Amino acid sequence: MTVMTSAASPPGDAAAAELSAALREAGLQVGATSGGEEHVQLERLEADDARQLARLIRTGTKRTLKAARALREICEAYRIDLPELRVRQGRITLGACRLDDAVRLARLLGASSPGVDVPAATAVRDLLAQAFPAGTGGGALRVSVREGDPDVVELGAVDARTARRLIGALRF
Repeated sequence: MTVMTSAASPPGDAAAAELSAALREAGLQVGATSGGEEHVQLERLEADDARQLARLIRTGTKRTLKAARALREICEAYRIDLPELRVRQGRITLGACRLDDAVRLARLLGASSPGVDVPAATAVRDLLAQAFPAGTGGGALRVSVREGDPDVVELGAVDARTARRLIGALRF
């Protein structure tokens, strides 16, 4: 169902209308209202509807959550610390990664050693950005140097399919 809105309506109105329509289509008796420019509020949920909504969310995100869990486990096994790894908006965000962990990940993906004892963050960024698509057989990973912390690179988000390719590459 497409919801038409006027150009003057706030983004919260369109989001509330879309969510309300999806909830109705799922058979849930709850509405959503605009809580301001960028917010949406759900009306009070009955306990049964809340449980059904939780089931629908889990079912819809099952593959992504499973890939995130497997990725977390394999990275822990290789002692690659990704403390900010989480699912957000249907994608797996890898988050902050110390330079030594990023180098270890790049080497596991087939990159050669950067060649210096303590490589610069920009060199590690470039190394991992090149190793990722080669090691996973496709897909890209945004890698940037974390501002204000030269010992950390910021890893972007991947979809569940790319995460599964990464998991496969790390397993073999």
